[in-house]
Amino acid sequence: MNADPGFSRSLTLPIEGMHCASCVGRVERALKAVPGVTEAHVNLAGERADLQLDQAVAPEALVKAVEETGYRVPMGAVKLAVDGMTCAGCVRGVEHALLAVPGVVSAEVNLATERAVVTGSPRMKDLIEAVARKGKTATPLTDEAPAPDQVSKRDEEARQLKWQMGVALALTLPVFVLEMGSHLIPAMHHWVMATIGMQTSWMIQFVLTTAVLLGPGRLFYVQGVPMLARGAPDMNSLVAVGTGAAYLFSLIATFAPGLLPAGTVHVYYEAAAVIVTLILLGRWLEARAKGRTSEAIQGLVRLAPKTARVERDGVSLDIDVDQVILGDVIEMRPGERLPVDGEVLAGQSYVDESMITGEPVPVAKAPGAAVVGGTVNQTGSFTFRASAVGRDTMLAQIIRMVEDAQGGKLPIQAMVDKVTMYFVPAVIALALLTFGVWLALGPDPALTFGLVNAVAVLIIACPCAMGLATPTSIMVGTGRGAEMGVLFRKGDALQTLSGVEVVAFDKTGTLTEGAPRLTDLEVAEGFEHADVLAQIAAVEEKSEHPIARAIVAAVEEQGLPLANVTAFESLTGMGVRAEVAGAAVEIGADRYMASLGHDPSIFAETSERLAAEGKSPLYAAIEGRLAAIVAVADPIKETTPAAIKALHQQGRKVAMITGDNRRTAQAIAARLGIDEVVAEVLPDGKVAAVRALKASHGRLAFVGDGINDAPALAEADVGLAIGTGTDVAIEAADVVLMSGALSGVPKAIALSAATIRNIRQNLFWAFAYNTALVPVAAGALYPAFGILLSPMFAAAAMALSSVFVLANALRLRGWRLEGAA
Repeated sequence: MNADPGFSRSLTLPIEGMHCASCVGRVERALKAVPGVTEAHVNLAGERADLQLDQAVAPEALVKAVEETGYRVPMGAVKLAVDGMTCAGCVRGVEHALLAVPGVVSAEVNLATERAVVTGSPRMKDLIEAVARKGKTATPLTDEAPAPDQVSKRDEEARQLKWQMGVALALTLPVFVLEMGSHLIPAMHHWVMATIGMQTSWMIQFVLTTAVLLGPGRLFYVQGVPMLARGAPDMNSLVAVGTGAAYLFSLIATFAPGLLPAGTVHVYYEAAAVIVTLILLGRWLEARAKGRTSEAIQGLVRLAPKTARVERDGVSLDIDVDQVILGDVIEMRPGERLPVDGEVLAGQSYVDESMITGEPVPVAKAPGAAVVGGTVNQTGSFTFRASAVGRDTMLAQIIRMVEDAQGGKLPIQAMVDKVTMYFVPAVIALALLTFGVWLALGPDPALTFGLVNAVAVLIIACPCAMGLATPTSIMVGTGRGAEMGVLFRKGDALQTLSGVEVVAFDKTGTLTEGAPRLTDLEVAEGFEHADVLAQIAAVEEKSEHPIARAIVAAVEEQGLPLANVTAFESLTGMGVRAEVAGAAVEIGADRYMASLGHDPSIFAETSERLAAEGKSPLYAAIEGRLAAIVAVADPIKETTPAAIKALHQQGRKVAMITGDNRRTAQAIAARLGIDEVVAEVLPDGKVAAVRALKASHGRLAFVGDGINDAPALAEADVGLAIGTGTDVAIEAADVVLMSGALSGVPKAIALSAATIRNIRQNLFWAFAYNTALVPVAAGALYPAFGILLSPMFAAAAMALSSVFVLANALRLRGWRLEGAA
């Protein structure tokens, strides 16, 4: 295995539970056995292991090695807001600094969100100091001290950059006109020479350019020069060196021309000033575009109202939403947004939950119904009791999920990280090489050619585009998913989901409603439908069987009265019998009817149809006559057929895992067009079923909703949990479908594919741009075509490359599944 240039060669791992020297020995042996670990020194008193590595090692492998020896690695997650990062080189530098802090197991830094997530047990002070040594500022993020409003922060950043760019433009324009106007327009050159003269023109350019570099351009030197001195140059360093070289050469040409070879006395003040102005323009456009990438999550934040109307001591009070406590009774009027989660106590209404679930149809709410903070009450009024407030509300949890996903790194990012680690130093080396080659081999004035082309190389290289290519697409893609009711809990699920070959569904509660309902009732000649249903329900009311409860529920929905029942008797394996208002009623399977002397064949056609639909029929006899055939089933969700059709159109196979008998399962699969069925699976057998499907079909996504689905969700390459399911299932999943509608499954897969496609477009642009234009800037086309790239054009191209990447990522904001309403 080749060494990975992006890994940290030393690592400190905190370890708990060691008591003696033998413990130390066991841990050291376990860690040394991990591939990539060359040395392991365990400190009993300090409860840590100091490791030396010769290749990248997954933190999970180290933790597993320790835990298998019976000890524990304390793992907490620390979040930091990191200010001052401008390119992929900054990201890599901050990550390395964090990984070097004792107690840090892993660190991920995101340029687009300007955040770092550190796992392990480090001291916060050490993390902040490590980031500071890289010239950046870190601020801890906790639930109690959340991140500052990113929109406000970026608006302020954009305003500052706009002002700086405006000042730079005002100072640069006269410099550009004086120098470039004289080059391009002979009449202007003559006018300058005849009025103010060349030396005065250069002095004016010197004053104005100095103001540009010390004013708006100062930030490039303040941030770039220290990083260069530390041996970790970033994009600011490239700009500082490039503009500084042009400025210093011009300074010598203006005040000490005798130091330069004959024929090389020229000034490049306009290059330094224009480069700073154009890069500030690019950063301003970039800041505006970055603000738009986080609009989805800021939209979620804005859903929470600022106040709530609560009943306390019999009085209605308007209070701040953060003062609402569990158990408070909250009053809602038409058109108001719900402040917290709760349960309806009194009143009825319809609530628009589209901002949470992505489903446009308002949901009816009555006493006992659950309501979610951030949703909008429609026409009615009601009161509800608060069941979750603050960080525990569904809206707060959704925001945290989206933030976590946006801050994650995709596997595709690994290649970018390796390249960007050496990108800026390589560009500086190439610029020096360019200068040297032109100086040695170039035509006269060789010094001038060498300087101009070296500056162009420094300026045109754009690590920003590479650093932004992946995280901006993730931010916009996950934000768009949240708007559609598809929550990516883990960022890497975006990449994995796009490549799944088969989608496996749990049946009960996922493909189906999850609750049995009366689906069929056909009566024999001479019997009334309503009377037979009421008599059957009266008997079944005495039973606790789910089928019995479904029949009783159907009667209650129709408002039919239930008569008194006497002589109730349950016959194991056969059915039940009782007297309803004096009439004998027997209910059971066909064998029970046959034992009573009835011929079930009069319902043969209906029985065959029910069997084909995967339903098990029951029969009812009243007063010694066969009266009806009944079927209770778990109905297929309305959205299931369309979802499976959409998955097939995407070219994916669909499988169903169920505990039902094979005949019933095959019947349901035939109705829905499911490709493969794994039936008669016990709850603890779902993981084995998932493994078998993965072995036969490849990468697999599993969709489930219950507690017993959690292991299968975790075992799958990507687990998708129905948002209406259990908390355990949601916690085990990578993606959550908030509405419970299975239409979210093809949406999630298609959005995943669209996001990965967008990332690849961005990466292609970023790498193609640098690969193609850096050699052009170095003068590769000059020998054959006489083409050189001005540093000013290089600055414009570099500024626009980042804007292109951001603009391309923002296209995902309008993404829709083809064919979706």
